[in-house]
Amino acid sequence: MNRTTVSLIAGVTALAAVTGFAALDGPGNSGGTTAQAATRLPVERSSLLCPAPSTSDLAETAYTSFTPVSKGTGSSGKAQLVAASQGSADDAGDEDEKDSGKGGKSDKGDKGDEKGGSGAAKPVLASKEPGTPVTTDDSGAESPALIGTAEGRFAPGWTVQQTTEVAAGTGRGLLGTNCTAPDTEFWFPGAGTADDRTDYVHLTNPDDSAAVVDIELYGKDGALKSTVGEGIQVKPHASEALLLSTLTDKPQTDLTVHVSVRSGRVAAAVQALDDKLGGDWLAASADPADRLVLPGIPKDATSVRLVAFAPGDSDADLEVRLALPSGDITPAGHETLHVKSRMTTAIDLGDVTRGEPGSLVLTPGESTVPVVAALRIVRGKGDKQETAFIPATRPVGTRASVTDNRAKGTTLSLVAPSGTAKVRVSASAGTEGGKAATRTYVIKGGTTQSVEVPVPSGLKGTYALTVESLSGGPVYASRTLAVPDGGVPAFTVQTLPDDRGTVAVPEAEQDLSVLQK
Repeated sequence: MNRTTVSLIAGVTALAAVTGFAALDGPGNSGGTTAQAATRLPVERSSLLCPAPSTSDLAETAYTSFTPVSKGTGSSGKAQLVAASQGSADDAGDEDEKDSGKGGKSDKGDKGDEKGGSGAAKPVLASKEPGTPVTTDDSGAESPALIGTAEGRFAPGWTVQQTTEVAAGTGRGLLGTNCTAPDTEFWFPGAGTADDRTDYVHLTNPDDSAAVVDIELYGKDGALKSTVGEGIQVKPHASEALLLSTLTDKPQTDLTVHVSVRSGRVAAAVQALDDKLGGDWLAASADPADRLVLPGIPKDATSVRLVAFAPGDSDADLEVRLALPSGDITPAGHETLHVKSRMTTAIDLGDVTRGEPGSLVLTPGESTVPVVAALRIVRGKGDKQETAFIPATRPVGTRASVTDNRAKGTTLSLVAPSGTAKVRVSASAGTEGGKAATRTYVIKGGTTQSVEVPVPSGLKGTYALTVESLSGGPVYASRTLAVPDGGVPAFTVQTLPDDRGTVAVPEAEQDLSVLQK
């Protein structure tokens, strides 16, 4: 094989490891004889973006970064986050590098200058070693959105958790979110613009050029007319928060928000705040599909509300199942759900789990129509109620992680909707000390199990949990973090989708043989 062929194969491999995709056909190849086999390699670069956590002066926010240990990653790399207005994490570089000038400055960005000095875009948080989480905190209403990049051995499976405690006011309670990767489309069923709601959609742009975004709102009667949500520009390395009620003059109890990007990429999240029921971050639903799993309804949930949306031209008829520890059942009075095309549908399920942990499983009825969905969960009673959301999610797949777990108040829910499965759950060392621990679990098909998670011995600080599929059918997972405050059962729920830490790289030698001639 000549040097051109070797170099091209190396380029394809590098492209796949960075972008998650690689395919190369020789002249005249229709695609039917592309690689017969593929090798899975660790990704070499990951991007995550965290929205500005709160506008409350009482907000206390913790950021926790974690990368699980992966084979075949080499010994170099870094993972760090910087303030959005300060430029990308790449611009930050090492501590002795100067500011590249990208992204400009804002009032919130001044925090980066104060911490870094000399105008340098210093990392807000930088990882030290795969397998051990690191954390930092901030307070008040001026905490900025963050842009993060991980490279080399820190890239595969990198996750960042943002957790905010707000003591009083609209949205008081515990607000948590996994910082998300940039993309070009997001669906958020479960938002609202009713009088007691103050919902924002946060858009963060990690790139060197402006992104152009459209926001569409769908209520119970269909699309809400608005020109305000069209052609929204998000500046390079910057973040925008838009109040949903300013995009429409019609208050809606249940909304589906569709974020689509005309040019560039953004990360998107909805901050849903309620005057009486607290608030939390609403993460994007999994991509539209005819089968959805919403894992981890807490056993003490006092109210569960399902919000669903069919983005296509056809109505969807869904069968509703509830996976409990003893098996799956049909919720009484809610055996099926009809979702009209492009109309948001919501049903109250009440205290559907009746004192048991559970997960909702939606499957197609007479038709197979893709939908998106989310659950709004309420815990507590009277003036001591708190809200969180569970969006439909992808399965754990090969591996998934969640960080900022505490010695008390951490619950891991695992559901195997279609067959018995075996998983391994690993607890990392703590941010300030402790020894990692591991346990293996068998989840029976059709059940949800709230497992007793392994806790690092001698734990100091917080720790990360990593779930790995070992055998059997697909497993879906979520983590509930509860931090009661003054009688309010403050909590937040994060799902654990596959971390996509590896990518399949085709064996390209056969396809490139024409280049040897």
